[in-house]
Amino acid sequence: MITHVCQRWRERRDSYRPKGETIVTSEYEVSALPTVEAKSFVLAHHYSGTFPAARRSFALHRRGQLVGVAVFSHPASNAVLTKVFDGPAKESIELGRFVLLDEVPANGETWFLARTFEALRKEGFRGVVAFSDPVPRTDGDGKVVFTGHIGNIYQASNAIFTGRGGAQIMRLLPDGSVLSARAIAKIKAMDQGWLYASKILIEHGAEPLRIGADLFGAADDPRVWTERWVLALTRPVRHPGNWRYVFPLQRKVKSKLPALPYPKFGARP
Repeated sequence: MITHVCQRWRERRDSYRPKGETIVTSEYEVSALPTVEAKSFVLAHHYSGTFPAARRSFALHRRGQLVGVAVFSHPASNAVLTKVFDGPAKESIELGRFVLLDEVPANGETWFLARTFEALRKEGFRGVVAFSDPVPRTDGDGKVVFTGHIGNIYQASNAIFTGRGGAQIMRLLPDGSVLSARAIAKIKAMDQGWLYASKILIEHGAEPLRIGADLFGAADDPRVWTERWVLALTRPVRHPGNWRYVFPLQRKVKSKLPALPYPKFGARP
């Protein structure tokens, strides 16, 4: 985990900017961004190669060029939000993806994040929950594709650190990306988004999922197909849980979880 630099992305490859750089804010603009454009940018540049259930998306433009995207989403479980803030889950939101290109100076991320919080605050959102993943990941050849991070941007933005989220078993694809439990469940149940999720497995070598009988035989059972290819194409990695940061957006809103000291460089992933 690297703490003296700021991580950036381009075409799903990370790079780093030295801390202490200052952006010229007059050159940048933050605005709402249609989901389809946010998805295209995130899929092109974010290491995960996936896109969350977006509720609000924002663009960072420099002189008219899109150089960053923030996506606020709804988590797989309402409890991710209601465990932290009072009120219905729809009144708070998760920071699902935050991607800046390698040309954006170091403190551009905190400036951009602050502008998105201002917009969410005006809409009446009570708070934001954000997670940092401290666990490094490797591809099938052992090459590190993700170094892990402790959430420097959140600490610099005065977030409340509340410990870990839930532990899980990650399923890593050959390129080191994660096939989420949510994606796996969608394919098995053929819920909304199952086709996109199944294509991830197909891109890594799975045979196409047959959803109707054809000349070559009967249709596949989605549960059997999913279990077969998940076992064949992914490897399990035990993950102790991401580190959780909390941002109350309204003056009277408090976190239901106690504040803990920030994790620092060298902390256990």
